[in-house]
Amino acid sequence: MQPTPATAETKKSGLAYWAARVLEECDKAGADFGADPVHDLRVAIRRCRSMADGFLSVDPDPAWKQMKRLAKPLFASLGELRDTQVMLEWIGKLGEPGDPLGEELTAALLAKEQTLKAAAQDTLANFDRKHWVSLNAHLATRTDRVPLEGLVFQHLALERWMEARELHRRALRNRSGAAWHQLRIGIKRFRYTVENFLPERHEKWSRDLRDLQDALGEVHDFDVLRAMINGHPRTNGDSHTRWLRRISEERQKRLDLYRSRMVGRHTLWDTWRSALPSGTALDDAGMEKLRTWASFLDPDPEHTGLVAHLALELFDGLSHCGISSSGPRDRLILEAAAVLHEVGRSKDIDEHRGGHQKRGQRTVAKLKPPLGWSPIDMQCLAALVRFHRGRLPARNEPAMAGLDRKRRAELLRLMGMLRLANAFDETHGGSVRDLHVSRQNGAVIINARGLQPMGREAERVARARYLLETVCRRPIAVRLSMGRQVAHAAAARSKRAARIS
Repeated sequence: MQPTPATAETKKSGLAYWAARVLEECDKAGADFGADPVHDLRVAIRRCRSMADGFLSVDPDPAWKQMKRLAKPLFASLGELRDTQVMLEWIGKLGEPGDPLGEELTAALLAKEQTLKAAAQDTLANFDRKHWVSLNAHLATRTDRVPLEGLVFQHLALERWMEARELHRRALRNRSGAAWHQLRIGIKRFRYTVENFLPERHEKWSRDLRDLQDALGEVHDFDVLRAMINGHPRTNGDSHTRWLRRISEERQKRLDLYRSRMVGRHTLWDTWRSALPSGTALDDAGMEKLRTWASFLDPDPEHTGLVAHLALELFDGLSHCGISSSGPRDRLILEAAAVLHEVGRSKDIDEHRGGHQKRGQRTVAKLKPPLGWSPIDMQCLAALVRFHRGRLPARNEPAMAGLDRKRRAELLRLMGMLRLANAFDETHGGSVRDLHVSRQNGAVIINARGLQPMGREAERVARARYLLETVCRRPIAVRLSMGRQVAHAAAARSKRAARIS
């Protein structure tokens, strides 16, 4: 039975496919290091390395970096060889029969190609295939935890889009060969991100992305070829002039193609941006990125999910009662802190000094901020992770240095909510599932369904409420909230006792 197009496309994607493809292309390239096999091998390696870059943004497994390092020498060795072969192709296309300059350049490049092939042969022989298979077999099992087309990869694609767009602005401003080359790299990174992780969008954008990357790649090729010609001893005469004129004409055609699609109103930049997150969807994507990163480190995600749920119930309840005036941004930061508060317990973290909250703070502080997050937001996030339990922050606490009085006060309020939410599940038993916050006679009443009044959690809750009481400047009473069935049973027992008496 013939596979459907969708099935065939699925088989030709993913880390497992491209890691195996690298080994296949190694065998093909090793025969004679021809131009096409060398190109195909570099593409396969680049696909694996670009997938590693994507997953490194959310998965701290060191094997991703090990895989990139393992392939780097081979990839680099093939790079100069591929550049030489490309120059030979362009001289063949642009040159004229009997042209002395073209013949001399060809002879020099052919000699260089043979030397580079010998070096590539040695590098390929030293490539550790067994380690490559082992690393990628391990990593392939982790890729399914981040779904294609999901918010995490949409966020990553938007980061790549922003990087490429900034390089576009620089290229239009500088108009130098180096600027156009950097732009080509930026668009290539965006293209590979979409191709690897957003297949539905890639189906719509692939032709334009390929055309633009090829056009800018050829601009770079012409710049390299022009430099070769200008550096050749035969730098004058009709042949030299013809070469430079032809290169200039061909180069301008590619730049005109790029400008026709990417400069002005309603460009492809706008098309791509409109299909990526913005507004609240961007906040959701940033949160999903943090949540996914934490999921690779958190030893008890069920506890973390419950603490996040309870913390947000406290936030919403206090806001509804008029006790807290925190805004949506603070709610987002509180949720993120709850999601990340246990990452310091991971065995995969290099930092082993101090308690898990200190390790968590140091780890979170190293994170690249999600789009839309400021350095102050990340500082607050790290401080919340640091003080979700344990001692209270000192008056001159380094983790809160540089924050103004208003921001510090709001951070302490969020800290009080997170500490109390964590105390409700300090034992990771999951007994307290819901909270209801109300205001009564100047006090805050928190009804906790499932709390055992004489248990350890009740004792921890009693201690943990102190910071929130202090910041809110009102007493907080935590009461047992019985579920509906338990309440009915208690009422029935009271009625029976009344009849008996």
